[in-house]
Amino acid sequence: MENATEVFQPLQADDPPVVAGYRLAARIGAGGMGRVYLSHTQGGRPVAIKVVRPELADDPAFRRRFRREIKAAQRVRGAYTAELVDADADGVPPWLATLYVPGPSLAETVARRGPLPVAAVLWLMAGVAEALQAIHDAGVVHRDLKPSNVLLAADGPRVIDFGISLASGVTSNTATGTAVGTPQFMAPEQATGGEVTAATDVFALGQTAGFAALGEPLYGDGPSFSVLYRIVHSEPDLSPLPEQLRPMLARCLAAEPAERPSLAEVIEWCRRRLGRDADGGGGPAVWPEVTGPEVTVPAPIPTPTPVHTMPLLAPPQATGPTGLPIGLPGPTRQMLPMPPDQRRARRRRNALITAVAVTAGALLLTGMAWTVTEGLDRLRDRTTASSTTPGPETSARSSGSSPGSSSAPGTAEGAAEKGDRAPAASSPSPAGPEQPQPTPYPLQFLDEKNSLGIKKPVNRKDREGDIRFTCEEPGCALESDTSVITMLFADPGATLETCRIALTGARSRSFSLASAAPGSEFCVKHPSGDIGLFVIQVKSTALPDSGVSFVTGDLTVWRAT
Repeated sequence: MENATEVFQPLQADDPPVVAGYRLAARIGAGGMGRVYLSHTQGGRPVAIKVVRPELADDPAFRRRFRREIKAAQRVRGAYTAELVDADADGVPPWLATLYVPGPSLAETVARRGPLPVAAVLWLMAGVAEALQAIHDAGVVHRDLKPSNVLLAADGPRVIDFGISLASGVTSNTATGTAVGTPQFMAPEQATGGEVTAATDVFALGQTAGFAALGEPLYGDGPSFSVLYRIVHSEPDLSPLPEQLRPMLARCLAAEPAERPSLAEVIEWCRRRLGRDADGGGGPAVWPEVTGPEVTVPAPIPTPTPVHTMPLLAPPQATGPTGLPIGLPGPTRQMLPMPPDQRRARRRRNALITAVAVTAGALLLTGMAWTVTEGLDRLRDRTTASSTTPGPETSARSSGSSPGSSSAPGTAEGAAEKGDRAPAASSPSPAGPEQPQPTPYPLQFLDEKNSLGIKKPVNRKDREGDIRFTCEEPGCALESDTSVITMLFADPGATLETCRIALTGARSRSFSLASAAPGSEFCVKHPSGDIGLFVIQVKSTALPDSGVSFVTGDLTVWRAT
């Protein structure tokens, strides 16, 4: 398994130290929806905290959808799911917490060690099918099951991320009719915008198991439009798979949803193939061989303890008959009473010391008062001089005044002589330029019939907007007649400043989508100075005649002031 430094990254300057009382220990990852952090419950159990991006959090429609997702996820309970333990759709920003699973994803495991053994694939299919049963029993369809959403813990797989799950009572993909999911693991009905049901997750289960056994997607790699075209119009080649797995995977990958098996059938089929191991609990022994040693999870961050400083002055001590503190070293406590003449001499000496101290203190206070008064006068003179621009007449009056002359009535000096307070002159401090505020437009849909505008209206039913989607040979692209477009290749989570830097010197009005994937970010600059950030959620760039060419994403606009 990865080293801890590969799994957990230290918090950055823009990461919050605390989210709703959860002290953050490390950053786990980031995506189009937000960032994920490691934290702990009060009892010390690790949890994954997902914090929503600010521009999405500001959108009321997104908050309503997020609230529905939380309610749906709260109903899901299962041995092979990462349970939701806490959430707040109305938080600032919105967030949710799930139990942290200390294990790599299936995608990471296959990338590191290659295809899994047949026994591990069978245990994987049974565990994921059981997780999907729990999800479906709660009235939820996952819709985005894929290798990166399956974590391999020491005791079996865990299905995570219900971020785009759909209540099973709603059959349309989204309110706008867009397909949601990861293109390489979509079902045919999902890719073409058809009805999404529990059978859609069964198709994704077959693809995920095939990836685990083969080490690569069953429908091949390459541009998403090519993969989606093959998913919609052809059957996968299962001949490279181990022979034991082919019959069930072929059923899971049936083009017609009604022909796919139920999850109970998948679990029973896997148990029969596992034989005695299924009843003897042999599953857990498989996973350490696959995942390697378990990574060490960082410890909880302790709550800061208030710092109490010691008092600057020592407490008073009791004194003896001589006036000295009791407990001092030496024969102080054994001293006999002084003779009368010595006591009179000491009193005269103490009186003299006191008189000298009082006189010195008075002189010191007088000097300090004079110094403060002189300093205030000089400060007032400097302030008055710096806050006014002398004209010829003012300069003449100033040069004609002597230190010994009396001040003219109405001036600050004249008011001071009368004991009045003159209004202090002040120079206004210039206010810095106000930073544009982000305006979010989530879940935008682009195909070859509509467009997006940086200026309002943003959603356009024509091709007259500032951002258009085109899909022609040799590939698909985002293009504009008005605005400059560039793609970001850094870590996700772009800001206004990120786009400003990326757009410096940019001239292109078209950018290919060949290298784009879910989470890819594009910065757009309008001639008015407005800047937009388009974050891809789904890229379905199939061949034009397949009917599945489109892109969806979240648009954020910073309008120039």
